[in-house]
Amino acid sequence: ATAIDGAIKNLKANYDDTILIGGPPCQAYSLVGRSRSKGKIGYVPEEDARHYLFREYIRVLDRLRPAAFVMENVKGMLSSTIESRLVFEMLMEDLSSLGTGQGHHYELRSIRVEDGKASLRDAAQPSDFIVRAEAFGVPQRRHRVIIVGIRSDLAAKIANAEIRVSGGARTVREVIGTMPALRSGISRRLDDAALWQSEVIDAAKLLASIYKGADDSTLREAFSSVSKRMKADAPKHRAQSRLPEGYGSSNDELLRWLERPDLRALAQHETRGHMATDLGRYLFAAVFGTVHGYSPKADDFPLALSPDHRNWNSGVFSDRFRVQLANEAATTVTSHISKDGHYFIHPDPLQCRSLTVREAARLQSFPDDYLFLGNRTEAYVQVGNAVPPFLARQIADLLQRCL
Repeated sequence: ATAIDGAIKNLKANYDDTILIGGPPCQAYSLVGRSRSKGKIGYVPEEDARHYLFREYIRVLDRLRPAAFVMENVKGMLSSTIESRLVFEMLMEDLSSLGTGQGHHYELRSIRVEDGKASLRDAAQPSDFIVRAEAFGVPQRRHRVIIVGIRSDLAAKIANAEIRVSGGARTVREVIGTMPALRSGISRRLDDAALWQSEVIDAAKLLASIYKGADDSTLREAFSSVSKRMKADAPKHRAQSRLPEGYGSSNDELLRWLERPDLRALAQHETRGHMATDLGRYLFAAVFGTVHGYSPKADDFPLALSPDHRNWNSGVFSDRFRVQLANEAATTVTSHISKDGHYFIHPDPLQCRSLTVREAARLQSFPDDYLFLGNRTEAYVQVGNAVPPFLARQIADLLQRCL
């Protein structure tokens, strides 16, 4: 708090008007975080300080008194309760009561997208504050609560401010489909390209045999095809920095944002290792998704691929292995990608792996020249915790037109 207060003092001394962007940590509000907390013996929500971190954001707002602010958090904030009250209700009361020494308050608005244009509007209900990243052209189904506040003495332009959004359905294939093909590694044992290739081919043959007598031959034929193609077309490398052909020449707005013409190499496009037993599950998920157009649930997996996991058939985590479908927007990229790649399987069966840092970053709309510091695990966390920059830029454009 001391460092923050010092920064606020410096900002107020050097700038007349500022804009505050941020949001309190979301672990206490996210549905997954709340589920985990309920499982802890003796857990008392009222004693979890994370529930009240939004008040630190309020404190900073009150000290800084910016011209405008943008606050972001997970959807779970709308349903999270503490002291028998909705956290979101408490937050909105605190935001509404903020005032400056000049008697100004903050006009609180939601971001609405209609007919390809975004504007700031009054919210009739809490769900109006949910922003869908895919509506802004981000290739990811990421839904977050975003509240925009503009100081009342500067709010005259709100009603007429709007921008054209870079919307339209964007797919995983469009964003990562041209990136250099890679193989995964094999963890906990000797890893080389030939061994990896052999493991995947064996898994494909096993799966083809499992579905040999099935009424629908589509899966069997798909696994047989993968087995044959792997012999000639299996990726050899775990890392590639080579730029795709035609890189930086697209007229597409999103690709122009991602691809930087002066870039000479791709950074952080490197795979991690997977257990040999998981390669078959990754292969199954990728082929199943290609054939059926949706990611398989636990019940869809053959018994031969069942992991030694107590929740596998419980229905609790039925999508433990989830492929990102090539012809759809990605599911929400979260920091969980740092733990394992099970929820973020590449759609190409021949690559049989999880997403690289660079692929996940692209799905989050980070430009290719943005480098993530730290080790690979830390890089994944940074990617998953971020607001998509392509979305953030458009919100900034809208906010600028209001001031």
